[in-house]
Amino acid sequence: MLIIPVKEGENIDRALKRFKRKFDRTGTMRQLRKRQQFTKPSVERRQQIQKAQYIQGLRDEEEV
Repeated sequence: MLIIPVKEGENIDRALKRFKRKFDRTGTMRQLRKRQQFTKPSVERRQQIQKAQYIQGLRDEEEV
Protein backbone atom coordinates (compact mmCIF):
# COMPACT_ATOMS: atom_id res chain seq x y z
CA MET A 1 0.00 0.00 0.00
CA LEU A 2 1.40 3.34 -1.02
CA ILE A 3 1.17 6.24 1.38
CA ILE A 4 1.75 9.73 0.03
CA PRO A 5 1.60 12.39 2.72
CA VAL A 6 0.08 15.59 1.38
CA LYS A 7 1.90 18.59 2.78
CA GLU A 8 0.13 21.67 4.08
CA GLY A 9 -0.81 23.94 1.20
CA GLU A 10 0.40 21.46 -1.43
CA ASN A 11 -1.45 21.33 -4.71
CA ILE A 12 -3.44 18.09 -5.12
CA ASP A 13 -2.16 17.73 -8.70
CA ARG A 14 1.40 17.72 -7.42
CA ALA A 15 0.59 15.07 -4.82
CA LEU A 16 -1.15 12.97 -7.47
CA LYS A 17 1.93 13.25 -9.69
CA ARG A 18 4.12 12.02 -6.80
CA PHE A 19 1.73 9.11 -6.26
CA LYS A 20 1.83 8.12 -9.93
CA ARG A 21 5.63 8.28 -10.00
CA LYS A 22 5.91 6.14 -6.87
CA PHE A 23 3.33 3.69 -8.25
CA ASP A 24 5.28 3.30 -11.50
CA ARG A 25 8.48 2.57 -9.59
CA THR A 26 6.87 -0.28 -7.66
CA GLY A 27 6.11 -2.18 -10.89
CA THR A 28 2.64 -3.20 -9.76
CA MET A 29 0.99 -2.82 -13.16
CA ARG A 30 3.78 -4.72 -14.91
CA GLN A 31 3.38 -7.54 -12.43
CA LEU A 32 -0.41 -7.65 -12.88
CA ARG A 33 -0.13 -7.73 -16.65
CA LYS A 34 2.46 -10.50 -16.46
CA ARG A 35 0.19 -12.60 -14.24
CA GLN A 36 -2.76 -12.39 -16.64
CA GLN A 37 -1.39 -15.18 -18.79
CA PHE A 38 0.88 -18.11 -18.10
CA THR A 39 4.09 -18.45 -20.07
CA LYS A 40 6.01 -21.68 -20.03
CA PRO A 41 9.44 -21.57 -18.36
CA SER A 42 11.09 -22.63 -21.63
CA VAL A 43 9.50 -19.66 -23.43
CA GLU A 44 10.63 -17.27 -20.67
CA ARG A 45 14.20 -18.58 -20.91
CA ARG A 46 14.15 -18.23 -24.69
CA GLN A 47 12.94 -14.63 -24.40
CA GLN A 48 15.66 -13.83 -21.85
CA ILE A 49 18.31 -15.32 -24.14
CA GLN A 50 17.01 -13.35 -27.13
CA LYS A 51 16.99 -10.15 -25.09
CA ALA A 52 20.55 -10.79 -23.90
CA GLN A 53 21.69 -11.44 -27.49
CA TYR A 54 20.04 -8.22 -28.66
CA ILE A 55 21.66 -6.15 -25.89
CA GLN A 56 25.03 -7.78 -26.54
CA GLY A 57 24.68 -6.95 -30.24
CA LEU A 58 24.01 -3.30 -29.38
CA ARG A 59 27.06 -3.20 -27.14
CA ASP A 60 29.23 -4.79 -29.83
CA GLU A 61 28.05 -2.17 -32.34
CA GLU A 62 28.86 0.55 -29.85
CA GLU A 63 32.43 -0.69 -29.42
CA VAL A 64 33.11 -0.77 -33.18
